Amino acid sequence: MIGILTFVLSLDGKDFRAQKEGNMPHKKRIISYLKHPMKPLTASLLIFFVCCASPAYADAAESKQDWQSEWEKTIQGARKDGKLSLYLYQGEGELGAVAQLFQKKYPEISVTTVIGRGNQLGPKVMAERRAGKFLVDAYIAGLTSTYEILYRGKILDSVRSALILPGVLDESKWWQGQHHYIDPENKYIFVFVGNVGQYISYHTKSVDPLEFRSYWDFLQPKWKGKILSRDPKISGSQRIGLRGFYHTPELGPEFIRRLYGEMNVAVTQELRQTTDWLANGKFAICFFCSEILRAKSQGLPVDEFPTARWKESRAISAGNIGSLALPSQPPHPHAARLFANWLLSREGQIAFQRAANTPFNSEESMRIDIPKDMIPAEIRRIDGVKYFLADRPEFMDMAPIYELVDKALAQSRKK
Repeated sequence: MIGILTFVLSLDGKDFRAQKEGNMPHKKRIISYLKHPMKPLTASLLIFFVCCASPAYADAAESKQDWQSEWEKTIQGARKDGKLSLYLYQGEGELGAVAQLFQKKYPEISVTTVIGRGNQLGPKVMAERRAGKFLVDAYIAGLTSTYEILYRGKILDSVRSALILPGVLDESKWWQGQHHYIDPENKYIFVFVGNVGQYISYHTKSVDPLEFRSYWDFLQPKWKGKILSRDPKISGSQRIGLRGFYHTPELGPEFIRRLYGEMNVAVTQELRQTTDWLANGKFAICFFCSEILRAKSQGLPVDEFPTARWKESRAISAGNIGSLALPSQPPHPHAARLFANWLLSREGQIAFQRAANTPFNSEESMRIDIPKDMIPAEIRRIDGVKYFLADRPEFMDMAPIYELVDKALAQSRKK
């Protein structure tokens, strides 16, 4: 290093070291030289050599080289794998289009998809593994089933360990400045969507939505016997919604107990029936009805309550297509890792939002450095509103919620 500096300090035709500083330590000689008039080229070269020789610069260069090397190995390995097998939730958000975009970016990798609902795909994966078949590389489906079946079945690899790209690893790019996982270890089920739930809808000829400013308003005596609910214990959005109500500080178990215990709520397992009954006015209010926006677009007198400015905190959730898991022993491990990094990158999340947002469905990425203009303003996360993530590890146990609902319904039937 001293030899390099001796060369640089002599570039202006004067050996400055010998001229003024004698045997001064080299750091002091550099400082003294910086105060001396010198040619721009000499100064530039000095700064360049000092920076290149500094430990911080060397560490940064080495770090950059490390991730780039790992990324290139992953890409090359994925090309050798040649295939990628995705198990994807079938719903309004078009995950198949996301798979096609990945295929377009990496044409050497043939992508196959298995489509289904979470309560179908989870058991399918477990049955395949019992038969000695390891067929899935990456899994995006119902969050509750992913946790209850795959995580509790101990068949998942770490997503956290699979992440390589700096733009994915940088947690400042994500909501609340961190990555979110729903497992206690914070590494197996990555939450990349944070949707503001719209769980309650109404018959527009029977209800004035402006009368409501709080969830507690549903407990007014005038709505007794006029509320419908999908069965909370079957697979679907009602699990997510109930978990949100249960853990909302301003609602909690008391709200659920009174709703199902005091309001003579009609409960059904029929998905289509809930929307039909609401549309024909048999019930005025529906908890966890589905396809309300589609029915509204067809001219039926139904809509969702505008809850964005209600008094209570807003629960957000990954919903049915907003979590990523990587089953262990994947058939194409490099392709699985490549897909995970691409999906969670800025490019991947923009592609996901464009594909998953339809006239009847909205999905908002947890990344905060991407455009959100395709998400309706009324259900977009906004500043000044209290939110909490309903998909936290300590919230995932549904058993106490189911028990609460069962007791409340039993109490209601006795009246």
